[in-house]
Amino acid sequence: MSTPSWFHNVILNTDNYKHCHYAIYPEGTEYVSSYIESRGGAFPATLFVGLQAYLREYLMTPVSLEHIDEAEAHCREIGMPFNRENWMGVLNDHGGYLPVEIEAVPEGTVVPTGNVLVQLINTDPKYWWATSFFETALLRAVWYPTTIGTISWMSKEIIKQAFAQTSDHPEIVRHILHDYGARGVSSQESAALGGLAHLVNFNQSDTVPGVVASKRYYNHVTPALSGPNSEHASFTAWGPENEAAVMRHMIDMYRDYGVVILLTDSYDHENAVKNIIGKELKETIEAGPGLIGVRPDSGDPVQVTAETTEWLMEAFGYSVNSKGYKVLPDFIRTVQGDGVTMYSLRDIYIEMERRGLAADNAVFGMGSGLLQQCNRDTLNFGQKANAAKVNGSWVDIFKKPTGAAFKASKRGRLALKAENGSYVTVPKDSIAPEENLLQPVFRNGKLLKKWDFSELIERSEQPVPESYYAEIVQPMIEAFQTQTAQSA
Repeated sequence: MSTPSWFHNVILNTDNYKHCHYAIYPEGTEYVSSYIESRGGAFPATLFVGLQAYLREYLMTPVSLEHIDEAEAHCREIGMPFNRENWMGVLNDHGGYLPVEIEAVPEGTVVPTGNVLVQLINTDPKYWWATSFFETALLRAVWYPTTIGTISWMSKEIIKQAFAQTSDHPEIVRHILHDYGARGVSSQESAALGGLAHLVNFNQSDTVPGVVASKRYYNHVTPALSGPNSEHASFTAWGPENEAAVMRHMIDMYRDYGVVILLTDSYDHENAVKNIIGKELKETIEAGPGLIGVRPDSGDPVQVTAETTEWLMEAFGYSVNSKGYKVLPDFIRTVQGDGVTMYSLRDIYIEMERRGLAADNAVFGMGSGLLQQCNRDTLNFGQKANAAKVNGSWVDIFKKPTGAAFKASKRGRLALKAENGSYVTVPKDSIAPEENLLQPVFRNGKLLKKWDFSELIERSEQPVPESYYAEIVQPMIEAFQTQTAQSA
């Protein structure tokens, strides 16, 4: 089914009331600047990602006469003024491309909240209103993938901390968290944007739109790994009496792929792990080749992950690593994909450490906890006007509401500067242009900078101050320290 044209009509990809704003600006307005930032919230820093996908999908498609007619009909229907002259000017003066310039921090950069991430301005004084007109779509294109990228990045910091405490293999961290979120999001586009944001931090995903988007918009060459996994429909179709048979069948069918993941909660999870996997299929599993993942899909994720790991150790044994923690044989792991959020992941590692289990005994899938359990207020994203040129003179624009101090906006044209190992937002004219980390990425329908996905990954993995993630991992560190002291 082809996409309805109005999804790519920039004149309709906005709020209805935006159509009346052009006439409200002061007479003599020539240029309007605005910016996007996270004003704080759940996390102290953000991983910026997703803007390039929006620019390539939407702003590089010109407005057509058909788009203008379609938008005018819509505005008439809802009782909203429509300035046809404005849009005919965009069509005739600029070939249908919005006359705006957008600059942004390089994607993949981890930036403390409260800093400018994106700044834009119109390039033709006849179209001062254009900067704010597409705020709805632009802000949505930034806040959602950046929030998902941040959740994924913070989860990675939790995993890194657990591995530093209990594992000998920090090199596998990018393979520990799998994206299971496609079915839990509100749209295919959400799956695409959230899915590609997760891939900045990890190499594992079952979210096809995210994999496709990372390749289409960022030239991701090796976007994700997956492998044969089971589902309840195919397992339960064999009936309870054949649970062992279907597991054996799946192992025989897919063992050459290097990994097979078996569901164990179709009926009785403990029986499936202890008796079917640990006894009936034990020799088959040990014979290899490849990895067998044992996946409970219900129950308390904290307890069931640790219990499953210990039951597997009873059946298959374990070794003790250099840090004194138990590790399953390489051919078998627990796969926990139900009820996993950033916070339950942290609790799982606390419980595993308490039981003397290394972090690398388990891999995880995260669904709605990764791609859906957030909103614009998670990181308090906003786009606000910060400067205007009126009758030849620049004036600062800002808001400072008495009822919500966090909504106070920045005034004047902005720049992002590296300072003391972090970043700070400063007036644009206070530093040399080469010090400004905001880079022009779009102007008048043209993409000025194309980021490769490998660049996003490289930036995301640069060292950052501990303050960016300390409050997220601190409860786990404190638990580890308490348990170490108690066992001493």
